[in-house]
Amino acid sequence: MQDNGFASQPDGPLKGVKVLDWTIWQFGPVSTSMMGDMGADVIKIESLDGDPGRGLARASNLRMDLGEGRVAYFEALNRNKRSLAVNLKTDEGLKVIHELVKESDVFVQNFRSGVAERLGVGYETLSKINPQLVYGSANGYGPNGPDATQPSFDGCGQARSGLMMSATEDYQEYPTRVTQGVSDQIGGIMLCQGVLAALVSRGIRGVGQKVETSHLSANMWLQGLGISMSLLQGGENFASYSRDNPTNPLSNTYNGSDGKSIMMMHLQPDRYWIPLMKEMGLEEFIDDERFIDMSARAENSGAIVKILDEKFATKTAAEWDRVFRDSETDFIYALVQSIEELSDDIQVQSNNYITNFEHPVLGDVQMCNHPNIYSETPAGIWKEAPEVGQDTEQILIENLGYDWDDISRLQDAGAIL
Repeated sequence: MQDNGFASQPDGPLKGVKVLDWTIWQFGPVSTSMMGDMGADVIKIESLDGDPGRGLARASNLRMDLGEGRVAYFEALNRNKRSLAVNLKTDEGLKVIHELVKESDVFVQNFRSGVAERLGVGYETLSKINPQLVYGSANGYGPNGPDATQPSFDGCGQARSGLMMSATEDYQEYPTRVTQGVSDQIGGIMLCQGVLAALVSRGIRGVGQKVETSHLSANMWLQGLGISMSLLQGGENFASYSRDNPTNPLSNTYNGSDGKSIMMMHLQPDRYWIPLMKEMGLEEFIDDERFIDMSARAENSGAIVKILDEKFATKTAAEWDRVFRDSETDFIYALVQSIEELSDDIQVQSNNYITNFEHPVLGDVQMCNHPNIYSETPAGIWKEAPEVGQDTEQILIENLGYDWDDISRLQDAGAIL
């Protein structure tokens, strides 16, 4: 596994960008952790008792406690950040944030609509303090409409956006929820993308702006191709894939003799039909009238699936992988892997998609790396997730010029830890 070096300072494409991160749970922190990966100086603004994500005990089957007061959920979502613990309900605490806004490029929050405004950190207030500020805002269902103030978590986003039904087979009694907070994850990615676009615009036009995204919009965009194609045809239902009777049996999953699956993805099946039949030793079906072209195969897909199922069951998935790799035809397929298998994948290793670094408390650990590779300004993990308020004094002294008397005064006022 390649080591990213755990540099003490970032040198990514956002080096020099200052981000104020007033986010909790997963949706917002994903966006700002990506900015931190890219070198931004991210200050995580927390209440005096911290982000509620610090208290998560379990996620699905995984226990979150890593020992030494560290929680896997929080560590993964808040790397590359500094923590400022401040009580926004005090005048002194709010003043600290307003002073930081003056020198910041980005402010990000993911609270319900109206919360930021009530606490004095809404866009209208902060944009007057710093007109060049890019203000990222995320909520459940968008800033407008009757449900703008409704609370939302990952499963709500999946449900309302249609994503849950997209993952559900026709025969299932209950909808399928995709694991690992995928609704929050894509929401955070889209929020990060929006903030970056606004920064580019600011560089061109010289003004900041507010960027808003939601669970609903982000998860609709995740399915954007299917939704748009459906709308173009009057709202036609985009049906779930049928494994036993697929429209294209050469775009389907098959199991080897060891029960491991192979995902075939030939979207131009006529081009691959003859080579595939030859490589699999099924030449007798090449000229079968039932399978002569894509249309015929669609009408008789159930028969092809049974033939391919029987043949795939004669070798392990790894053996079929070797057959296809050794062929003169570039077959389009992938072995189906679990998350646990990713760290052993040679492509994951070669591209450092999982990276390891030396955590000052946990020791040598691994995490999913930033997804993009930059040739001149490398992104990566350069700092562990902070403890609550870990960097409060440093931020006040270095960023705002406060002295220790100021810090004592703020502590006495209950504005900071």
